[in-house]
Formats: sequence, C-alpha cells, structure tokens
Amino acid sequence: MTGYIYPNEIELQWGLLIVLYPYITGLVAGAFILASLERVFNVREVQPTYRLALLTALAFLLVAPLPLLAHLGHPERSFEIFLTPNVRSAMAMFGFVYAWYLMVVLLLEIWFDYRHDLIKWSARETGWLRVVHRIMTLGATDVSPRALRFDNAAGRIITIVGIPSAFLLHGYVGFIFGSVKANPWWSSVLIPVVFLFSAIVSGIAAVLLIYVTSCVVRRVPVDETCMGKLASFLFYALTVDFSLEMLDFIHRLYTAEESIKILSSLVTSRLFISLVVLQLVVGTLIPLVTLALASPAFERRAIVKIPAALRRRIFVVAAMLVEVGIFCTRWNVVIGGQLFSKSLRGLTVYKLQMYGLEGLWVSIALLLLPLGILLVLIRILPPWMGADTAAPRESQTGAVITPC
Repeated sequence: MTGYIYPNEIELQWGLLIVLYPYITGLVAGAFILASLERVFNVREVQPTYRLALLTALAFLLVAPLPLLAHLGHPERSFEIFLTPNVRSAMAMFGFVYAWYLMVVLLLEIWFDYRHDLIKWSARETGWLRVVHRIMTLGATDVSPRALRFDNAAGRIITIVGIPSAFLLHGYVGFIFGSVKANPWWSSVLIPVVFLFSAIVSGIAAVLLIYVTSCVVRRVPVDETCMGKLASFLFYALTVDFSLEMLDFIHRLYTAEESIKILSSLVTSRLFISLVVLQLVVGTLIPLVTLALASPAFERRAIVKIPAALRRRIFVVAAMLVEVGIFCTRWNVVIGGQLFSKSLRGLTVYKLQMYGLEGLWVSIALLLLPLGILLVLIRILPPWMGADTAAPRESQTGAVITPC
C-alpha cells in the first residue's frame, strides 16, 4: 500500500472470479457471432467451424454463471432475482438475459440445425447414444423437404435474433462498469463497446484454437481457406478493438481530470506488467504484426512467402497471445479499478489466493470445465460429420448447400 487509502479499501471486494465472469461471457458472445457469419452473412469459408462455434458457445455459457455463484456467500439466493425481479438492477437482469440466450437462442438454433442428423443417428445407432439422440429429436421425425426448409429458415431467424442478444449478453457487463461514475477507471462511455469487440476477438481466437486442436486430435488436415479466413477476421476485430482502447486512452488524457495523476501512477506501477507488457505488447501488438504478415489477404504483397505449415503455427500462436491479452484486459478492468483509493491519493495491492472459492485453483477448474463440457457435447453432437450425414441447407440465393 502506498499513499493515503481508506481502511475499507485495503481488501478488494471483487477478485479473480469476477475477472473470469466477463472473460467467459465474452467467449460465448464471440463464438456465436463467428457462427452467425456463416448462417446469416453467408461466409462459406468459415463453414467448417459453424457447428463447433455453436457448441463452444453453449459449453462456455453453461459455466458462465458459476464464477458469480462461487463468489456469493449464499449462492442459493440467486433464485431470488427470478422470484422478486428488480428491473432497475443491471446485475439482476443478467439472469433473464442468460435464460433468454440459453433457452431461446443457443439451444433452439442447435436443435434446428441438428434435428435432421438426430433422426438419422437414432435410426442406425445402438446403445445409449441412440436413446439420447431419439430423446433429443423431441418426437419431431419429419424429414420431408418442407420440414427441412422450415428448419433452415427457423435457424436463420434465430441466429438473426441471437446477434443482438449476444451483444446484450456481453455488452451489459461493460455497461455495469461504465456506469460507475465514482470510479474514473471504469467511468467511460466506450467501456461497453470495448468489452463487446474484445469479446468478438476472444471468441474468434478460441474457436480457431479449438478447431486446430480438433483437427490434430482427429488426424485430419486443417482447412487452409477456413484457417486463413478466421485469421483475417481475428486481425480485423483486433484492429478495431485496439483502436477503441487507444481512443479511450487518448480521451482520458485529453480531458485530464483530477484522477489522471493517480491513474498514471496505477499504470506505471501496479498494472505495468498486466497492462503494458501482457495486454498491449504481448496480447495486441505482437498478434497484430504476425497476423498482418501471415494473413492471406497480405500474401500477394508480401516480400517473403510463408509456407502453409508455418502460417498455421503463426495463427495458433497469435490466437494464444490474443487470449492472454483479453484475459489481461478483464484483469486490468476488474482488479485495476479497485487498486486506487477514492481519495485519489493512494494505491493498494491485490493478493491472489491459491485455495478457497476465491483461489487460483478454483478459477483454473472453472476455465477447464467448459472444455470438458465441450468434449461431451462433441461426443453427443459431432460438429464435423461428413456430407453424407449432414442436413442440406439453402443459401440466400436458393441453392442447396451441404455442410461439411
């Protein structure tokens, strides 16, 4: 502790679990928005990752409320937000946004997309998978062309509705921080927008890593066109996110409020490693440069041609660095906003615990849990079935397209 700080500010109220919450919800929103590129905007290059992105969003969404519940002293009281809703509380409204996104958006879109396959799987399989798939059909076994067209149309409408829902799911997290006027580190109209674009960045990077890992595990070649398109989208989203963060930083310097001195001290001391080194250099600048040099969009202008195998490794490393940078972004917002006193004359420190509900091991378990859930979902709903088992889909031009 340095300078003058109030006694009730020595211990931080929000710790690592609250850092995980916006990070996980960001992965959900980003993965769903990536899936919408194929369904709504007809970006055929990313079609191999469409179903995988949906399952990734579902796996992380199932874990999203757990950090909040673990942080509560009495997690059973969380049901009170449904019994006695407070429409004026953004945090209380999370339960309704979460239920809407899970039940109406993700589960319905996955069901419409998989219904045809579920019917075929349940007819030819044996054992527990046959029972599970038959239950998941919900008794809707009509596979006529009219029924399949309805599935495609309904799925597309749900995806269109899901895009603003994904913005709302993660944008409101930034809204909560940006609405705290008493905290100059959080009080900014750009915070919700920055949160949203950083969510898109983290979701694209996560799906890229999971897609490459799945190809390595299954010993199948990576779709180079899909990989290059994902890297291009990651580069563009990261560029916009970095530009917004720089705009927010320049705006803070220009206004030069009374808090600028303590915020400058915070950045140069407590947050130098996490903000300057990890978020800015490692998580933003290095991925931007490497993605720009290796992206297929810049291949014709490149002086040195990069082999395909090396390009894939560059994309994977860049995606890993991006995930580190986005996690540090959440850390710097949640933890950094609590490290200085309301007197604007002192700084405190955050001591990371190893054990307990607020400890490091619990947080690591919560980060690994969605991956375990994703493995189960992939076992039940394989996202990379061949053309002979996937349901046909109509494009915007009316042509029938068969997913890979």
